[in-house]
Amino acid sequence: MKFSRRAFAAGAAALAITLPLGASAQQDGSLKAVQDKGSISLGIPTDYPPYGFMGPDFKPTGVDVAVAQLIADKLGVKADLVPVSTPNRIPYLQSRKIDVIVSALGKNEERQKVIDFSVSYAPFFQAVFGPKNVEVKSFADLADKTLAVTRGTIQDDALQGLAPKSLKIQRFEDDNATMAAFMTQQTQFVAVGAAVAAAALQKNPKVQAEYKLLIKDSPNYAGVRKGETALLNKINDILRTAKKDGTLESYSQKWLGRGMGNLPD
Repeated sequence: MKFSRRAFAAGAAALAITLPLGASAQQDGSLKAVQDKGSISLGIPTDYPPYGFMGPDFKPTGVDVAVAQLIADKLGVKADLVPVSTPNRIPYLQSRKIDVIVSALGKNEERQKVIDFSVSYAPFFQAVFGPKNVEVKSFADLADKTLAVTRGTIQDDALQGLAPKSLKIQRFEDDNATMAAFMTQQTQFVAVGAAVAAAALQKNPKVQAEYKLLIKDSPNYAGVRKGETALLNKINDILRTAKKDGTLESYSQKWLGRGMGNLPD
């Protein structure tokens, strides 16, 4: 049988492409390793409400903890929940102390160079919070009200273009002072990050405050080691299904006091 040079070249090119891909797929045993082990190590926050904190029963709870447990349950393996901090969560992943980061992790170019990200699973946001008995549906409703904000923050800058001119803004030097002003009723409203508000309200449950208006939204993602595509794809399947069936929406409503919104995939 005779082959033309063109056919031979095409076949060789196809073989050259197929072999590395096949080898790469075989080398990525990330999902199988988790399944064979029967457990998955998930890095979670335990001091960052409402994303992760210790509940009254001294067990981790919060949005990230629920998502971590969901991933393990859907994989059919035991969840090994490992407390992590912002500085050590990526080093823990790279050194294989954990398999996945589920810890209020935002995505940026620098992080994308060293780890891979899942689809988004929860919002991380700055917002206006205020008394439950005061109805606020838009920024216009803040007219003639008083509001505390930390000087020079994202929310401080954003309010310049969102708030009515008659809103009386009181600026403080750090988040603790800002929240203290609101909690002691020096101001009617406060503009802070969701985690800051949740931590303060958790310590002061008698303060009847809630989420009112969104200032800026950015999502949380799970993180895996570079090249662990099999595990990442499975996690993405789990999270996309949880988005569609309302599971992630219920987590957001329960712990963040607001829905998922239009988060990017």
